[in-house]
Amino acid sequence: MTQQSLEPKTTAQDAGAGSRVPAGRSWLDRYFHISQRGSSIAREVRGGVTTFMAMAYILLLNPLILSGKDVAGDMLGQKALITATAFAAAFTTLLMGFVGKVPLALAAGLSVSGVLSSQVVPQMTWPQAMGMCVLYGAVIMLLVVTGLREMIMNAIPLALKHAITMGIGLFIALIGLVKAGFVHQGKATPLALGPAGELAGWPVLLFAATLLLIFMLQARGTPGAILIGIVSGTVVSVVLDAAGVIDPKQWAGGAPELHGSAVSMPDFSLFGKVEFGGWGQVGAMTVGMIVFTLVLAGFFDAMATIIGVGTEAGLADAQGRMPGLSKALFIDGAGGAVGGVAGASGQTVFVESATGVGEGARTGLSAVVTGLFFAACLFFTPLTAIVPGEIAAAALVVIGAMMMMNARHVDWADRATAVPVFLTVVIMPFTYSITAGVAAGVISYVAIRIAQGKAREIGAFMWGLTAVFFVYFALHPIESWLGVR
Repeated sequence: MTQQSLEPKTTAQDAGAGSRVPAGRSWLDRYFHISQRGSSIAREVRGGVTTFMAMAYILLLNPLILSGKDVAGDMLGQKALITATAFAAAFTTLLMGFVGKVPLALAAGLSVSGVLSSQVVPQMTWPQAMGMCVLYGAVIMLLVVTGLREMIMNAIPLALKHAITMGIGLFIALIGLVKAGFVHQGKATPLALGPAGELAGWPVLLFAATLLLIFMLQARGTPGAILIGIVSGTVVSVVLDAAGVIDPKQWAGGAPELHGSAVSMPDFSLFGKVEFGGWGQVGAMTVGMIVFTLVLAGFFDAMATIIGVGTEAGLADAQGRMPGLSKALFIDGAGGAVGGVAGASGQTVFVESATGVGEGARTGLSAVVTGLFFAACLFFTPLTAIVPGEIAAAALVVIGAMMMMNARHVDWADRATAVPVFLTVVIMPFTYSITAGVAAGVISYVAIRIAQGKAREIGAFMWGLTAVFFVYFALHPIESWLGVR
């Protein structure tokens, strides 16, 4: 199926001449098809603001995840990271609004950022890691143009798609728990509660309180629960710090204080710092696996999110076709390259776009509004930097919990399904590697199908993946056998 076939007419367009929208519409209405989709400018603006409020937390979480040292011991500046995160989100979301014309917003994918911080920069510099983002974005755009993206999506079993999402969720949650100081490396165990089997200091207590508050707000169906929780936790942190209750040294990233003005010019020092050379020391196999892992991290959720939000907006038909789908998928892929150039990691469509749809958004105008809000945040970097890392980490755990909800789609009574899902989910956080989790799931899935005498049900793509992942796990013995090491 070609991407050109995925452009059905909207309801208003199908209804005939008798249902045409009134004449004299504004250029804004005509460009975004607002009346045709049964919306209004007021609804689109309200939806755009709601979407921004629901996903503004990314301005805090992405810099938190990308705060580690690279192989050379260098770190990215927090203010520069906030600027890069806001700029990339604004650019790609505006692009989705003006070109894709659908109510979808993009920002830095936490799964992609997690791969960069845990798997890539221990072997490469940050500029080289951002170069990987550009490469993975180019790969996804190529897959969209050739129509292979949909073919690959159909080739991977649905249960493994859910497992990958769940595994990434646990992985992100573990990162949040470690960043907050809730989980430490134990003296006699790999992991432990706090530094010595118990929680230590006010910051981790405020993390726990913020986490509970967000969960409580979500349980009540409060819009913008994550943002409200982060703001509340930050206010309490600032008050306690100002009152001298908390020793400034207890904060991992510095005390929550405003230094100077709340408004400043953006720091674009990371923009364009991308390198594509210097990969010889890690080897071609490692580079290939890193790009493959980034593609996996940014690949699976995007199409499901686009179709899911489009369906909720009434734009998709029973086959999941919707106006602008091919453009939306291409822009999502381009987000990887844009994020790499900006220094913010790969951008992807956020499921929080559904909150704006819930407020009535049906067109790209809402995405434009969301993008403009992200652009405005470029000038409020000092204010954003006040948020303590421990408070922002609470949102990572919440996002992980939300991604784990995919477990409801898994048939746990079927061992042929449950085992690959289980291995995928647990190996990702336990090994700090998304690639290892996916590899274990794919290999075990194929092995169980062979044991059941269902080898013919395994598609060519899954056979190819199995071979690649077998080499991935056996790389060290194979290199030793060949005398490479």
